[in-house]
Amino acid sequence: MTHPIIIQGGMGAGVSNWRLAKAVSKLGYLGVVSCTAQDAIFTRRLQNGDPGGNIRRAMKSFPNQEIVKYVMDEYFVEGGIKDNRYKYIPMYTIDASWELKAMSILSSYVEVYLAKEGHDGIVGINVLEKIRMPNLYVLYGAMLAGVDYVIVGAGIPREIPGVIDSLAEHSKAYLRLNVEGAASDDDYKMELDPSDFVNVSEVSVKRPYFLAIVSSNTLAMTMAKKAPGRVDGFVVEYPSAGGHNAPPRLRGSFNEQGEPVYGPKDYVDTDKLKSLGLPFWLAGGYGTAEQIKNALDLGAAGVQVGTPFAFCRESGFTEEIKRKAIDLAKKMKGKVFTDPEASPTGFPFKVLELKGTLSEFAEYIKRPRRCNLGYLRQLFKKEDGSIGYRCPAEPVEAFTAKGGDPEKAKNSKCLCNALLANIGLAMGYENGYVEKQLVTVGDCFNRIADFLTSPEMEYYYAENVINRLMAFSR
Repeated sequence: MTHPIIIQGGMGAGVSNWRLAKAVSKLGYLGVVSCTAQDAIFTRRLQNGDPGGNIRRAMKSFPNQEIVKYVMDEYFVEGGIKDNRYKYIPMYTIDASWELKAMSILSSYVEVYLAKEGHDGIVGINVLEKIRMPNLYVLYGAMLAGVDYVIVGAGIPREIPGVIDSLAEHSKAYLRLNVEGAASDDDYKMELDPSDFVNVSEVSVKRPYFLAIVSSNTLAMTMAKKAPGRVDGFVVEYPSAGGHNAPPRLRGSFNEQGEPVYGPKDYVDTDKLKSLGLPFWLAGGYGTAEQIKNALDLGAAGVQVGTPFAFCRESGFTEEIKRKAIDLAKKMKGKVFTDPEASPTGFPFKVLELKGTLSEFAEYIKRPRRCNLGYLRQLFKKEDGSIGYRCPAEPVEAFTAKGGDPEKAKNSKCLCNALLANIGLAMGYENGYVEKQLVTVGDCFNRIADFLTSPEMEYYYAENVINRLMAFSR
């Protein structure tokens, strides 16, 4: 197998959607859909009336039409809802319902199906290790749709290769859960038996390639040597990448702006990485043809590129965000802040300073604190032995009542709601408040203007990105 030189990064919640992945894949590279909060995105699109009928068309091929009927009955609204008053889906818990798991399977199936529809290019999915509870079901749905690559970051995805191996055989798969305060002999996990959701004798799945996102040689070696199942390669993500960054090795050091400081130990030694004998792609600022050539010269199979694709016409960002962002970049006025406190995960999170979004403190303090999606909730063991769920972005009183550290809650932002707002799926409330956006980009943000074909242009396409990136080969 010849792997692609360019991987289009899996960004945000629905920024890397099926349209973007399809466009990149049809050009001969790896198009990736982000499956973060995919079930919420899926059901809100249905509540918007499924304009164009794409979801309904994809669901016709799903191997369990009872699941399709359930989802349609629960969430589809002909003509769409008003005032962004979306119906919530249940939050994942350790004993999540069959219906919620089934919906997660269907949601990723639909996204991958649409990305692969009508061509023979390759498509991948990106999921976050930090959001473990839905991942078994998201992975299986994507595999039912024929996904070619699975890319996992934001943590140590040690168990995922073995999970993929099991699901490729329609065997039961398990994923252990990280529970704060758990005893060494506690065993908390999610379980998936494919036969509970489809007739496994009537469907076939292939084993996709698995790529782990790593930020250190130690993590790469751990994955290569100790992970159950097959690891097929690595995406090496540097601190300049958008979204969540790995914390620096030296904790507690900040620059004048309050951003964490990264040093030489936070960069992967590519010579050591090559000794593992697995392909790797470099990510984080690799947005020019010259940088791609440099990556190949270092022995990389290619690069993963995010921010340039995030603002092309095919991506899921709202047109308003794209217009504002491209205007900033054309003037070289975009400012990116690596926020050490914004993400409930505790990981540093890159934020584009954009008017009217939660990047502005005034907008942040106006937002009523609430946790109603729950993807980033942390599990903890209660005194009675049961499992509790808490999020630093929920009301501070609720968080501390569950044993949370108030310092961690102080500047924490609800990424779940903000990322859905970024793609036009913001929740509206009875009091008139509509969830605000929070845009994440890489440090190379201002270079997105390079992909405009003329100074007068106000937009660009995925093809413009590919053509400029691949100029080194011409």
